[in-house]
Amino acid sequence: MHYILTPSAVQSLKKLHVADRKRIFEKLDFFFTTENPLSFAKHLHESELGSYRFRVGDFRIIFDVRNDVADIIMIGNRKDIYK
Repeated sequence: MHYILTPSAVQSLKKLHVADRKRIFEKLDFFFTTENPLSFAKHLHESELGSYRFRVGDFRIIFDVRNDVADIIMIGNRKDIYK
């Protein structure tokens, strides 16, 4: 499985500090090089946001999965992402 960043996710990343972006990409690379990346994800009940989320410290990565590709929809601080 691999991932693709949507334009909204790219915009979210641009707002973050360089160290936070690096940490998020390192975690994404780790998750998606494992045999089952969804074992690290939590299923979301709010389907309008996305289907799953990863937790990276205080940040959340919201994504959907179709076929064998994860579409990263949003990336943001946990206090802001669900609003």
